[in-house]
Amino acid sequence: MESLIIQGGNRLKGTIPVSGAKNAALPIMAACILCEGETILHNVPDLRDVRQMCVLLNRLGVETERDKSGALHLRAEDEMNCHAEYELVSKMRASICVLGPLLAKRRKAQISMPGGCAIGDRPVRLHIQGLEALGADTDLVNGDFVMKAKKLRGSELFLGGAFGSTVTGTANVLMAAVLAEGRTVIESAACEPEIVDLADFLNKCGARIEGQGTPRIVVEGVASLHGAEHTVIPDRIEAGTFMIAAAVSNGELTLKDCRIDHLVAFVDTLRRVGLNIEKGDKGVNVSSSRRLDPTEITTQPYPGFPTDLQAQTMVLLSLADGNSVITEKIFPDRFLHVAELNRMGTRLRKEGPTVIVEGVKKLVGAPVMASDLRASAALVLAGLLAKGQTRVQRMYHLDRGYEKIEEKLKAVGADVRRVTDSI
Repeated sequence: MESLIIQGGNRLKGTIPVSGAKNAALPIMAACILCEGETILHNVPDLRDVRQMCVLLNRLGVETERDKSGALHLRAEDEMNCHAEYELVSKMRASICVLGPLLAKRRKAQISMPGGCAIGDRPVRLHIQGLEALGADTDLVNGDFVMKAKKLRGSELFLGGAFGSTVTGTANVLMAAVLAEGRTVIESAACEPEIVDLADFLNKCGARIEGQGTPRIVVEGVASLHGAEHTVIPDRIEAGTFMIAAAVSNGELTLKDCRIDHLVAFVDTLRRVGLNIEKGDKGVNVSSSRRLDPTEITTQPYPGFPTDLQAQTMVLLSLADGNSVITEKIFPDRFLHVAELNRMGTRLRKEGPTVIVEGVKKLVGAPVMASDLRASAALVLAGLLAKGQTRVQRMYHLDRGYEKIEEKLKAVGADVRRVTDSI
């Protein structure tokens, strides 16, 4: 197991390239199950989750290969296997994205309950409901969902849940609907940029999708899809994390390939707190004022404040001059990072789905344990500003969603190094 050692206090300055979006790349990779011929994907990040998805797709008969330029080539060669087995699915939440494509193309899908980060319950009920509305039958066999359909037919369906629209549920139903007979209308569809990117890719492959980016997506089914060439959008969560890195280090960073239009609510919040964020000739320039103002944040489905930037923003608000309030409306249990941050000197008080953040003058380095992907990013940010040394353990969480993060931070002045933990 590996850890990241951080010597805090360095001011970050320079340019950081933003990698391709993990949460866009994974469902697009799964969608290649639907396609005849080769697909070439550019800007796919080299991440633990991406490599895991390649292994899963290989088991499902999809060949995957990176060329010298970094482009990922995918081609479905064998359609016999429809079983996404527990040993693979338990390691990665996004494995559920193969459900819709398998059902639509191979008329059967068997998949275990997915794994991923420990951020609270994330049921797949809406995925199943949506696919059943298209004509699928569902059984539970030895802990696996088994879905079958002789033919999928278009339908009008609703995908809203207790905590808003389901992003991966929208992706699954969308991928199944493109090969369904007739017209499908998805109401309360997720509006995230990653869903738009998936729909844009599918349209390049011959699908007929309209309304992506709105709560109402309309799909006219087609008989088949072909492979296509596509460039994955930049990762808005990685970009947001580095914006906060600039602020907590009192630094100045330029983020290359940053889509600021994908972060409107987040950027608005940062500007209110005291960050300067402007588009420049070479990217998005980020710096901060010496005094940070407290604020109130509520996470919401897109285009609201993203839950995947809640933990990182908590670190920033720990430096604000006053008390801030963060309410988590997407995953109410997503606060495992609170105890670890308090070990470093933050003053965080959890009250149900809300955390009260009392601003402090400084943080101190400490050994801390990452509990999930975004919590690990928050601990790294805290380590960058803390006095002394911080050791972030369980780096495998960070490797699921941040490509070469220590190299990117080193390049702009951070004192970080990866080490292998002794047993």
